[in-house]
Amino acid sequence: MTKRNFYFDNAKFILIAFVVFGHLLNSYIQGSEEIYALYKTIYSFHMPAFILVSGFFAKGFYQKGYISKITKKLIIPYLIFQVIYSIFYFFLYDKTTLNVDLLNPHWSLWFLISLFFWNIMLLGFAKLKPLTGIAVAFGITLLVGYVDIVTNFLSLSRTFVFFPLFLIGYHLKKEQLVKLFNPKIRLGAAMIMVIVFIGFYLYPDINYKWLLGSKPYSELEAASIISMFKRFGFYGLSLLMVFSFLSLIPRERHFFTKWGEQTLYVYLLHGFIIRIFRESNIKGFFTDPENYIMLAGISFLLTILLSSKFVTSLAQPIIEVQTTQFVNLIKKFSLYLKLYKKRWQDQ
Repeated sequence: MTKRNFYFDNAKFILIAFVVFGHLLNSYIQGSEEIYALYKTIYSFHMPAFILVSGFFAKGFYQKGYISKITKKLIIPYLIFQVIYSIFYFFLYDKTTLNVDLLNPHWSLWFLISLFFWNIMLLGFAKLKPLTGIAVAFGITLLVGYVDIVTNFLSLSRTFVFFPLFLIGYHLKKEQLVKLFNPKIRLGAAMIMVIVFIGFYLYPDINYKWLLGSKPYSELEAASIISMFKRFGFYGLSLLMVFSFLSLIPRERHFFTKWGEQTLYVYLLHGFIIRIFRESNIKGFFTDPENYIMLAGISFLLTILLSSKFVTSLAQPIIEVQTTQFVNLIKKFSLYLKLYKKRWQDQ
């Protein structure tokens, strides 16, 4: 049982490091076929694996107070960081007006609201037999792709697209995971990940936006009956990559294991640094393979820094804020907006 905990902490830390690395690589995918292939390889498994693991740990959703607990854990931080990101973008991009839209999640915040909805959806899907529920989830998702209004609003597109992975994780048993640790399977998993990278490199025209799950078919191509089969094909690819990745994760305790408990902090905080990086001149330094390797090292160190006790202790009052504290924050923010508006009008 202890090893299982170490295993998942290891997996979460490595995954969040890939999330940071993938976001850093985004600035370079247009200038290098190798980086573009690596970018798509990472995106084929890093968030799908996070989602599947999240589903695995959602088995207690039926317990009393669970919905209230996840609401405080997910929705309140979402609302707070939605406001913070709005202010951050206002200054970073020198906007003329401050626009706070709570219904269209900024960038990576989609995961919080989708994770909330996935837990709610379990109330119905968990009552179905596993294969039936998963089949229904896939069917709904493939059809929703034809509905153009299902996009970033309330993260509805990603909620539907990634829910089957969450549901698979929910039904996954520890005994099934153990089979992944067979040496032959691990060797095959490593080969699969290399082959997928080579495939993306040889076929650079594959649109990476299929992996994001954020858009209807009409925004990816001319929607047709083939579109749902393409999405289903990407599901197969992601599942293959997710289980390949999970089979390669060490089960023993390592120096980075403890930081796997703080992935939410890294996820919420790294975006500020990434956005500043993208707008700075520093990104021009990373233009050759050696510097890309350095970028991977920076991602690893940034993940460690944002997982550290120092950073988490500073961010904890905001990320783990209670309902009453949240109400007070909203009141203070409303007062700030009124003062800001008055000063703006005076100018």
